[in-house]
Amino acid sequence: MLVSLRRGYSDLVTSGAQIILLVIGFQFESRLGMFVCVALMAPLSLIAWTSTWRRARAVDDTPTSRIASAAQGYAELIGTGKPLGGMPLVSPVNYMPCLWYRYWIEYKDSDNKWRVESQGESEASFILDDGTGECLVDPDGAEMLISKKDQWAQGERRYTQWLLIQRQKIYALGQFATRGSVDLDLNAADDVKQLLAEWKTRPGDLLLRFDLDRDGQIDLKEWGLARLQAKREVAASHRELRAASELHVMHRPMDGRFYLISDIDPAKLARKYRWWSWFHIVIFFGALVALPILWRQPLP
Repeated sequence: MLVSLRRGYSDLVTSGAQIILLVIGFQFESRLGMFVCVALMAPLSLIAWTSTWRRARAVDDTPTSRIASAAQGYAELIGTGKPLGGMPLVSPVNYMPCLWYRYWIEYKDSDNKWRVESQGESEASFILDDGTGECLVDPDGAEMLISKKDQWAQGERRYTQWLLIQRQKIYALGQFATRGSVDLDLNAADDVKQLLAEWKTRPGDLLLRFDLDRDGQIDLKEWGLARLQAKREVAASHRELRAASELHVMHRPMDGRFYLISDIDPAKLARKYRWWSWFHIVIFFGALVALPILWRQPLP
């Protein structure tokens, strides 16, 4: 259930819980039963409103960054999806190539009702490319709002799947980090010392490069020039290492902030969350109005 809440059903599940509470309240056929159910609806709606409003603000207020210049931290990226390593995933339901999938398989029971037989979703990362660079996107812990949904029945089973496919426009909001270049333990001073020590093992080459007066010795001035050249070569080597090992990653924020991956336009996503926030706040105030009315009603 917690996974489903995180994966995009929080509003639906919360609203379903509110409806269930109302149904239970009516079934009690008593003032006390209805009062308890409505009293439970109020905090539930307030929590749901807070959650959806925070999501709307996160989508609205976070500016879109470019991968090549994005700051480290909470960021919003928009680009096209590509499979990691050039090999797409394959949906276990219909073997469709994709970047990410979720599926349900249901069967009809003896009462002719659909029951979930199995379900699952992929956990593999994929690449987001915005034209300035590539970012590895880890779907673990993300709320996945995917519009591409297919459903069909075959015999006594019903199949439902959501797919994120290659070259599709993807919106990602989460923790952006550049790994590799920032993680490399590069010590310029030590590397300069090691490079100079290596040059000393080849005195002929050292004299050829830095014995400017050709007296067969390296004096203090010439040794200073050698040190400057070693610093330049080490700096150039470090730049190459950082560029070659740079890896941009989008993952779930460790501080609990909203993590979202979707193929829906962010403006539509923000409207969706705002709509749900208004729905929940209306239910909240409706419950507050109903509570004193129910309290004053005579017992049956």
